[in-house]
Amino acid sequence: MSSLSRELVFLILQFLDEEKFKETVHKLEQESAFFFNMKYFEDQVQAGEWDEVERYLCGFTKVEDNRYSMKIFFEIRKQKYLEALDRNDRAKAVEILCKDLKVFSTFNEELFKEITQLLTLDNFRQNEQLSKYGDTKSARSIMLVELKKLIEANPLFREKLAFPVFKASRLRTLINQSLNWQHQLCKNPRPNPDIKTLFIDHTCNSNNGGRGPPPTNSSLAGPIPKAGVFPPIGAHGPFQPVVSPSAGAIAGWMATANPSMPHGAVAAGPPGLVQPPVAAAFLKHPRTPPGGPGLEYQMADSEHLMKRARVGPSDELSFSGSTHPPNVYSPDDLPKTVVRTLNQGSNVMCMDFHPQHQTILLVGTNIGEISIWEVGSRERMVHKPFKVWDLSACSMPFQTTLVKDAAVSVNRCIWAPDGSILGVAFSKHIVQIYTYNPSGELRHHLEIDAHVGGVNDIAFAHPNKQLSIVTCGDDKTIKVWDAVAGRKQYTFEGHEAPVYSVCPHSKETVQFIFSTAIDGKIKAWLYDCLGSRVDYDAPGLWCTTMAYSADGTRLFSCGTSREGDAHLVEWNESEGSIKREYTGFRKRSMGVVQFDTTGNRFLAAGDEFQIKFWDMDNLNMLTVTDADEKLPSRPRLRFNKEGSLLAVTTSDNGIKILANGDGQRMLLRMLESRSYEGSRAFSDTVKVPAIPGPLGPIPNASSSMASATERERMQTPISIGNLAETSKVVDIKPRIADGADNTKSWKLPEIVDSSHLKALRLPDSMAASKVVRLIYTNSGFSLLALASSAIHKLWKWQRNERNPSGKSTASIVPQLWQPTNGALMSNDVNENKPAEESAACIALSKNDSYVMSASGGKVSLFNMMTFKVMTTFMAPPPAATYLAFHPQDNNIIAIGMEDSTIQIYNVRVDEVKSKLKGHQKQITGLAFSQTLNILVSSGADAQLCIWNISGWEKRKSRSIQSPPGHPSSLVGETKVQFHNDQRHLLVVHESQIAIYDHQLECLKLWSPRESLSAPISSAIYSCDGLLLFTGFSDGAVGIFDADSLRLRCRVAPSAYISSSISSSNNTAYPMVIAAHPSDPNQFALGMSDGSVHVIEPADADPKWGGSAPQENGTLASNPSNSALNSQPSETPSR
Repeated sequence: MSSLSRELVFLILQFLDEEKFKETVHKLEQESAFFFNMKYFEDQVQAGEWDEVERYLCGFTKVEDNRYSMKIFFEIRKQKYLEALDRNDRAKAVEILCKDLKVFSTFNEELFKEITQLLTLDNFRQNEQLSKYGDTKSARSIMLVELKKLIEANPLFREKLAFPVFKASRLRTLINQSLNWQHQLCKNPRPNPDIKTLFIDHTCNSNNGGRGPPPTNSSLAGPIPKAGVFPPIGAHGPFQPVVSPSAGAIAGWMATANPSMPHGAVAAGPPGLVQPPVAAAFLKHPRTPPGGPGLEYQMADSEHLMKRARVGPSDELSFSGSTHPPNVYSPDDLPKTVVRTLNQGSNVMCMDFHPQHQTILLVGTNIGEISIWEVGSRERMVHKPFKVWDLSACSMPFQTTLVKDAAVSVNRCIWAPDGSILGVAFSKHIVQIYTYNPSGELRHHLEIDAHVGGVNDIAFAHPNKQLSIVTCGDDKTIKVWDAVAGRKQYTFEGHEAPVYSVCPHSKETVQFIFSTAIDGKIKAWLYDCLGSRVDYDAPGLWCTTMAYSADGTRLFSCGTSREGDAHLVEWNESEGSIKREYTGFRKRSMGVVQFDTTGNRFLAAGDEFQIKFWDMDNLNMLTVTDADEKLPSRPRLRFNKEGSLLAVTTSDNGIKILANGDGQRMLLRMLESRSYEGSRAFSDTVKVPAIPGPLGPIPNASSSMASATERERMQTPISIGNLAETSKVVDIKPRIADGADNTKSWKLPEIVDSSHLKALRLPDSMAASKVVRLIYTNSGFSLLALASSAIHKLWKWQRNERNPSGKSTASIVPQLWQPTNGALMSNDVNENKPAEESAACIALSKNDSYVMSASGGKVSLFNMMTFKVMTTFMAPPPAATYLAFHPQDNNIIAIGMEDSTIQIYNVRVDEVKSKLKGHQKQITGLAFSQTLNILVSSGADAQLCIWNISGWEKRKSRSIQSPPGHPSSLVGETKVQFHNDQRHLLVVHESQIAIYDHQLECLKLWSPRESLSAPISSAIYSCDGLLLFTGFSDGAVGIFDADSLRLRCRVAPSAYISSSISSSNNTAYPMVIAAHPSDPNQFALGMSDGSVHVIEPADADPKWGGSAPQENGTLASNPSNSALNSQPSETPSR
């Protein structure tokens, strides 16, 4: 059967499971033998349905297939025999003995005789081996443990224990896409197509063609709402359920894993189809070769689809099988032309390109310094010498080591996957984590005393969907740290030598870590503290690093022996063996070979004063380059993400940048863009005078082409003491004063003029009515406002030469958009209460197709393309006051109500599942944390409640903390929002902004006073979670550091409201703030006068304000290279 046919069976299995055809699901599983449902098998065993157990098993294996299968069937039949004896059913026991167990006598006659003799005993527990046999239930559970280990080890079940990961209702989605496509091919497409059958292709003729025979199950299509395009069918729309991924198994390498591991559900799969446990051999090559052509489904509103819709009949997809041509490439695709040379000034130990900005290079050196280069312009954007931020927080062994020898080297520096933070591992004890702003600003985030001795490697991983830091060191351990707070999460012990490298990875829903030690051992770990899952020898038996191909399907390692021999190999992950070893290395060379992969095509390694390249599928070396000479014997190297640039170290403490054709064109475009932006920024700078502020005049002199040194000279210093005094932050930890390098950026602490930022008042031809809700679409292309008049307004930015991305910006005026029929998106209202006096709420679907909204009347579900009402529900009283989608299932909505309750509502079945009671006044805020599995609610009673989303029971409640000078018992609208880490909670009240932990303990609190003394009207996190945008009822906006609640800058109303408007309306203020979903510095204000403003920093200063100086500590590194060689470490220099 072809792979497409096999995948079709999985789609049918998912559909049957969603439609509750349980028996049919398992029948198809058994007949197709594509997926062994371990959960169903366990249930049948626990229920003692032995006939069904064997029937299901026989679809996958027979007794005589192999020793694993024989053992499986024997254990089942033995248990059935013992249960018959236990209930004194001798006749049944004899029948089982003769019919089922007799077959095993030919393999072990003595065992069969012993089983037969049990018939002669009054109680089979008199047999010594069965003396501990308990009751039936416990015996079945014990047997299941053994059965699962046997099934997982059985090669006949390999690749059959994991249900493929794909989105829920996938078959419905494909049908819906087909119907949309058919509708686009109609000669005269009707705006309200009527679907009557799936048995023939859709057309928009006067009738929909001949009717096929009526389907026996009409639930597939479901109710079809009237819309301009086909709405999703049945359960697929409008809200797709999502099942959280959970821990599963690791590779075939780990077939001997601990059987006590939990068996989690398949990510995004149907709830009844359960992912298998350990030993699922998923570390395989993909069924579809990488790079092969794929089908691109265009949505109905796609411009490309509209252009192609009437080209002609489309090719039909056949399930008879398909072939994929191999990737076509040549050595010219490799970056081999030297285009830049950078002078670092000290020996480069490691490099890493930014994952998004392809020309930004992070560099670490042997004297502990890190630099960030813009390789296109050759500009060193950041230079940081080694410095301990807080020596008092470090361990005594580390302090003692530094006193004896202050020389420190960078062993590894690396970007996080999204490029927002970076990590540095040093040769002594610590790692430092910085947050990074694309403008080049680094801010201290974490300093962790991680290991005793050197920290040899650092990496980032996402166990449990939470960003973590993985480190390894000379103390023979691997440790995992929370990337938000720096708390240690796991320690893995088992290596007998210093750990040299780590390679975190995931396969399907399983997260794991490979580690290598300098004794040549490779181990693998799950995030469960149950010990290593594999123990293999790496070629070379010394220093080895591991890396995956870009698509994560192929595993490579490069190891160097103590004698200097290099071994570059690809692993067969399902077997734990070497698949191929690449040739071309020089024997007995000095140093440790460094290697890297690019895309799914090439490998590169530094050897013999050259860079050597291999095709991943060919053992022989493809080509070499000496990069115009001056390379060390074994240079270090790093590709950028696209493989268009390659950074290589030189023998004179420099870096060469090699490029292919794409890389050269990218650098040229970047320079042209910078030249244009630089000239524009310069002209803007000339026109803008010095900016008055509480710290004195601040020159607006930063330029996009200015060097880092020039920028530092231009900027005005500020002390942490002054800043802390101004912002009145509760619980700010004091830091060590820094005697050197105390001049840091502090830009624009107060913005009072429109020339100091970019502000755009959005066009609006409708009647003015205060904006009560405001949200960006998830794409960032549009902004949706809900007015107190119950009318929605949608602004869309168009793609053009000035705005090629089409995303919202304050530089281009958007269109106040309406569908061609001129319809308004207006909420249902309560006849007994004016809409202006009713609470309003709004929530947007993840794909921006639907919006759910209420303004005192029924909750309405709108199609965002047509503005048509799809459905309404929840008629008042009570009225809905807040809406929040369940993070794991968009069919489930938490609805805060006017009567202080929270209703958990299932849209699909139109049913209230739970009703939560715990507040005294109406609900004003709801926030889910998928990581913590909780819902936090807030109300007009200023109370916070935590609810467990598994059973909806209340865990905890408390009143928000009162700031100094306020009544001890607060009331009033309270909003909540979880930080990106899903653990820290922003609480917003007119009296405060505060950060709480998941136990509702207040960690930080800021209350209005001095220059920001008006009550708070709204606040929200920036999309990266680093800033906090806060609106005040006098029209001012405060921008705070999200972690410390330190004020970065204040935006006065005069900066974004024109003088003519402000003079006619002195009371306008931001009622609601929205943060852009991808630009961390853009926000929008919904005003009390009905206007909407989009705000961004000025071009000359592309970020808000600046952070207070954070360079603390002493003990700058010793620049002596020779001192480094005296480090007391077993681990060789990288």
